[in-house]
Amino acid sequence: MSEAKILIVDDDPDIVEFIQYNLTKHDYNIATATNGLDAIEIAKKTKPDLIILDVMMPGLDGVETCHRMRSIESLQQCIVVFLTARSEEYSEIAGLEAGGDDYIHKPISPRLLLARIKSLLRRQSENSFSSKVDVLEVGGIKINKNTFTVEYKETDLDLPKKEFDILWLLASKPGKVFTRKEIYRKIWGDDVIVGNRTIDVHVSKLREKILDNRIRTIKGIGYKLEI
Repeated sequence: MSEAKILIVDDDPDIVEFIQYNLTKHDYNIATATNGLDAIEIAKKTKPDLIILDVMMPGLDGVETCHRMRSIESLQQCIVVFLTARSEEYSEIAGLEAGGDDYIHKPISPRLLLARIKSLLRRQSENSFSSKVDVLEVGGIKINKNTFTVEYKETDLDLPKKEFDILWLLASKPGKVFTRKEIYRKIWGDDVIVGNRTIDVHVSKLREKILDNRIRTIKGIGYKLEI
């Protein structure tokens, strides 16, 4: 039996029922909501491991819902997967910038949905990159894996989980160039396919918070952290 708790949020009851049916068959513990405000309250009470969140909802849309969830301490480390239409590239980027971890295109493939969820939950439960080190200090950046906290120039940085994971990975070997493939494999897993914009958005947000251009792009290859 899976003990993972998943919250499904969509204003279309047919989509909620479809996703709930497919996940319940695999023993996930499911909660549902049909709007952003209810989703926030349910998430605060149930503390889900993963939230499936539709972007385009009336009233409080998915992006703002995610943004508000990330401001709640108990929800900062849960995984948020957005549902988007293929034509909504702008909403995918906005969702990632709001603290989302990944996105799935509609119409939803049950096989892809299950594979993506299993991989994301597995990566969350694993000890980050199999490292025995709990704290990294690199060039004025202090990263604590146990508390998911980052201190930079005596300032606490509020990082969503994927940004934290990317920073931890780059800081684990300063100066080393990590290829996109390596970053995808270590953070999203081998069986999750994400577009280039996903990692680009997360790195862009990290650069906004670490202002001295420590994270360098190596054209056509990947990224590295300079000290």
